[in-house]
Amino acid sequence: MPDTAHARPHRPVTNLRLPRPRRGYVSVQPATRWTDALPSGNGVVGAMVYGHIRQELILLNHEAAFLPLNATHDVPDVSPHLAELRAAFAAGRWREGTGLARRLEEAGYHHRVDPYHPVADLVVEMRHPARSFHAYRRQLDFETGEVAVTWAEGARRYVRRLFVSRTEDVAVLEIAATGAAGIACRLCLRPHDFSHFGGFGTTQVVRPPDVPIEAQATAAPGRLELICSYTQAGGRFGAVARVTADGGRMNTLADGSLTVDGADRVLVLLDVFAGPGAIETAPAQRHARLETIAGDYGALLGQHAAVHGKLFGRCRLTLGNEEPPVTERLLLDANDRMPGPAVARLLHDMGRYLLIGSCRPGSLPPNLQGKWNGDWSPAWASDYHNDENIQMNYWQALPGNLPELVRPYAEYYRRHLDDYRRNAQRIYGCRGILAPIAQTTDGLVHGGEWLAWTAGAGWLAQLLYDHWLFTGDRDFLAEFTLPFLRETALFYEDFLVEGEDGRLHFVPSLSPENIPPVEGVRLTTMDATMDAAVAREVFDHLCDACLELGAYADERPRWQRLRERLPPYRINSDGALAEWLTPTFPDEYAHRHLSHIYPFFPGLEITPESDPALFDAVRVAVERRLVVGLEAQTGWSLAHMANIWARLGEGERALECLRHLLRACTGPNLLTYHNDWRAQGLTMFWGHRVQPPYQIDAILGAAAAVLEMLVYSSPGIIRLLPALPRSWRRGTLEGLLCRGGIELDLTWDRGHGTATAVLRSRTPRQVTLRWPGRVVEIKAPALATSPHGPSYITVDLPAGETVVSAKWEVDAGA
Repeated sequence: MPDTAHARPHRPVTNLRLPRPRRGYVSVQPATRWTDALPSGNGVVGAMVYGHIRQELILLNHEAAFLPLNATHDVPDVSPHLAELRAAFAAGRWREGTGLARRLEEAGYHHRVDPYHPVADLVVEMRHPARSFHAYRRQLDFETGEVAVTWAEGARRYVRRLFVSRTEDVAVLEIAATGAAGIACRLCLRPHDFSHFGGFGTTQVVRPPDVPIEAQATAAPGRLELICSYTQAGGRFGAVARVTADGGRMNTLADGSLTVDGADRVLVLLDVFAGPGAIETAPAQRHARLETIAGDYGALLGQHAAVHGKLFGRCRLTLGNEEPPVTERLLLDANDRMPGPAVARLLHDMGRYLLIGSCRPGSLPPNLQGKWNGDWSPAWASDYHNDENIQMNYWQALPGNLPELVRPYAEYYRRHLDDYRRNAQRIYGCRGILAPIAQTTDGLVHGGEWLAWTAGAGWLAQLLYDHWLFTGDRDFLAEFTLPFLRETALFYEDFLVEGEDGRLHFVPSLSPENIPPVEGVRLTTMDATMDAAVAREVFDHLCDACLELGAYADERPRWQRLRERLPPYRINSDGALAEWLTPTFPDEYAHRHLSHIYPFFPGLEITPESDPALFDAVRVAVERRLVVGLEAQTGWSLAHMANIWARLGEGERALECLRHLLRACTGPNLLTYHNDWRAQGLTMFWGHRVQPPYQIDAILGAAAAVLEMLVYSSPGIIRLLPALPRSWRRGTLEGLLCRGGIELDLTWDRGHGTATAVLRSRTPRQVTLRWPGRVVEIKAPALATSPHGPSYITVDLPAGETVVSAKWEVDAGA
């Protein structure tokens, strides 16, 4: 029946000029799969816009949409069998390293991670008579979070624009067109990507054959609704929409769709829901809330952009041409030449945009796909992988001056402490916490050899302590960091076993995901370098946090003694940092993982200033790893290598990693993939029948690598332009945060060997600055030379702003 209640007076559209974004990109082709759609998000809800002219698809996600497939049961107690495993290892019977996993399986324990799943599609079918189109483009604006699609048919121009509001918690879509004919379209909400969905006019009740849900789509005057329920486990998810039109008529149809005819503009507000809140708030209440949201598209966008843009603009990189690129052309160019400076800025901006769009205070942290997923059975369940991926997601957060985005991470992992305690007690008979390799809705261990990986909690704690180093936030240190570190240390107290040498050893142990070249040895080993590095870092950070907060003074000496009894790092006969601390296990260089580099990156223990010999051993270890070749790499490993080369001061090699990432694992929307799908020899290849999954970690890791190339910081030391590629001749970086609570603006001219740093410190402190070469001229207050060499200068910073300018010797090849 016709609906006039949600139709507003005509407001003819005469001008639909859509400016290109100042920060963002343009694409000249629509997506043919969800992974190529353009993303928008507010930290909780995500939307992916395909950009189709005639039948637009907008994929909707909610962070709490996890398919409850896992009937979680208690972890059996297999800890009495730990002594058997250790005795077998002492006798060199390495094949028995899977003993605990076998005992779990015999007890009937099979744990699956609940997968993250899509919520819905909004389908927008344009119903005007089709004409040949021209001037098509879709674009993403990093500064506002807006996705736009525009095209022309004859003299008429069409624009569809969407963003996900941080202020109203809704997705907002506007459809507009010039001319007097008005907009004719049909809209509906439907479950995402069910192959048997026949389009409009099909039944309202959908029963996917492989997904245990039921879904019902309905329409009412000015309203759309999709309610989905889990048939086996209970609970629901879905979306409701409010549709208004300037002029024209609306009609609702029995198939759950709504038509609009003769409108100047159409505005759609979407409330997407999942998780506990989906049950607590009835659909009628959601519709009522949508009715209270006032303002047209421009007003709502302005309110949202003020919040989003403040976050995005807090750290700003200017490098190369500022014109937003056409991504298809950019990716083609990457095949023929090294990416220019503007491409590095684009990777940084895209990674920053995605992090902001996939978390906020009160949300969950970004999972393997951030907040954007169109698969009902995504790779690795689109989970939280605790052995690299979640950490890489956050490497840029603190230097990028987004410390509030660390809180969702801290709250998520604190929420699962009881499960971690159960893991520690039932698997190893220990106090404290044991984090699993991966998780979503619970924190229970998996079976298999990953039981031997005990470094998870310690690695997760690194970001929590880094928050303190970057911000000086004592409340966060006391609320999150100290308790998590103490629980991790309690586990090590009980788990570490004394050897004949008087040292404390890690038995069992695992170095993700490498296997030493010894007959009978599998993943489960002993004394992986990474385990010792993580434990050493935990004890150091814990003791420092206790000293700062005046806590656990009676326990601190015990933790210091434990730290001193850990095995030392080993340099092998090749001069490389060894991956295992015992010479029983020689190094296996042909592997993409670099777990043993942890104390150098992402850790801060090994630096050229603190231990030149170990620093050189790290460099040799990384060089030796190059034998693995490109065909063993992945998207995330290329991003990891870019960060490591940047930390080593090798800007050209870091840039080469980013180029490989662009060529092999990056789509036209700049989302990154686990590996290449085209057998081009730049990463591993899974076969022509297997499409590699989109994963957010590589693009977020690439953003971190760009910052690492420009600034390194540790307490008391800031290296300026430590891995500056030759092509990045001029640039500015504003608002970067350094360890020590110093905010930094940096301007440089490589050709002239000059740079100016503006440092803002909350408190008076002394800091040593390292420049790209021997300093020949410097202007700064209270200068002192440094024992580290002629490229280091020590500066006394007062509270407030300090300007330091320097000129250094430029290499002949610069």
